[in-house]
Amino acid sequence: MSTSKERNVMSTNDLAQALTGSVRDFREPQGQDLMARVGSFYKWQEQRRVCNLWPYSKSTQKAPLSVCTAADDSGQTFTGLNFATQDYLGLSSDPEIKAVAKSVIDEYGVHSAGSSALAGNTKYSLQLEETISRFLQLDHTVLYPTGWAAGYGVIKGLVRPADHVVMDGLSHACLQEGAYSATSNVHLHGHLNVGSIRRHLKRIRDKDITNGILVVTESLFSMDSDTPDLRALQNLCREYGATLLVDVAHDLGAMGPNGRGLIGEQGMLGQLDIVMGSFSKTFGSNGGFVACNSAAVKQYLKYYGSSATFSNAMSPVQAATVTKAFEIVQSDKGQQLRTVLMERINQLRAALSAKGLQTMGIASPIVPVRVGDEALARLVSRRLPSLQVIANLVEYPAVAKGDARLRLQMMPTHSREDVDAVAARLRLAIDHAQIEYVHHQAAISGASRPAITAVAVVDSALDPALG
Repeated sequence: MSTSKERNVMSTNDLAQALTGSVRDFREPQGQDLMARVGSFYKWQEQRRVCNLWPYSKSTQKAPLSVCTAADDSGQTFTGLNFATQDYLGLSSDPEIKAVAKSVIDEYGVHSAGSSALAGNTKYSLQLEETISRFLQLDHTVLYPTGWAAGYGVIKGLVRPADHVVMDGLSHACLQEGAYSATSNVHLHGHLNVGSIRRHLKRIRDKDITNGILVVTESLFSMDSDTPDLRALQNLCREYGATLLVDVAHDLGAMGPNGRGLIGEQGMLGQLDIVMGSFSKTFGSNGGFVACNSAAVKQYLKYYGSSATFSNAMSPVQAATVTKAFEIVQSDKGQQLRTVLMERINQLRAALSAKGLQTMGIASPIVPVRVGDEALARLVSRRLPSLQVIANLVEYPAVAKGDARLRLQMMPTHSREDVDAVAARLRLAIDHAQIEYVHHQAAISGASRPAITAVAVVDSALDPALG
């Protein structure tokens, strides 16, 4: 990071096109040739790449620790503070977890070699089901190969075309896609709006007293870092004969008393109709689950939740390491990790606020930093590698248009110095990007500046934020 030379030069028009548009523009391409018609997306994507404005599909070169080396999808490598990894307790690289994985590989190999509906279960997957049931105080658990498969599969498995799904408009894509694939009766309500949910439920029940209603929410919404009133939602469901599904992917294990997440914090442990989640945020592995108090629902989902039935089961390595992760989460070590994690979260939110940056939601492992305009956010994101920061840009349609943000994800292995440094570097990136954005706006409006240069690589010796 020692050169101060600009990496390339582009025309004002090139940059203007790279700063506009979104992936939603290409969602429904037209034409007979299914392959050729996606070329417009690729052209737009390449335009953003040329302008160093395509920050997605990064790869890590080694374990995704708090400092790591990453590469963009064109192969350019950079090293920086890692605030882009979903590993909220740092368990994916924990020595105890790795020791279990190595032992199970020697015993079982690396693959389940079958569907859980047939012969793909292992003693470790059965043990994991029991562990989750005890942890959530729910009698029955069914596993899925990914968290996405769990969210999609539980809705697709239970909901039929005449049924209704009432869901938060910010629900995860797996939940929305499961809902729309199961029924056309999908009702999106205002974010965290209990009154809106009640109105939807009343309108449905005024017309339909025969079919089912599934109310879908998340305990911690990953784009805004906020949480619903779970008790109010469960009470509403009972009042209107509906069933509540809560996705706990982002908080279970990392927050709440003894790692029980926000359902534990809100005193709802064992009281929710259906809980689904993912192991990929806190428990160091791919995989997902659905838990409830009904043996019939468990058995039904095993054979009608197609994302599990027609997929290979979690590998024995995954099942064993997740079981070990649950053991750590409930231990003194887990409590210490959560304590340090929350200290770092609060430190970062305070540091960002002190620098005039807006964080969103509650204190959680997700720290969204609002930028706003998509073009400005892309320019900010483009500067992060040169400032030795790895963080994810989130823009429309994942969030509302004009409400782009950087989503920082925390680990207890981030040091106090890491936290202070990333806050300073984000402030610097935004300040630099704002100047570039103003110049760009002047250029496209016919002012004197004829071209905009790609991001300059900042000399760390000249920049105190990189010290």
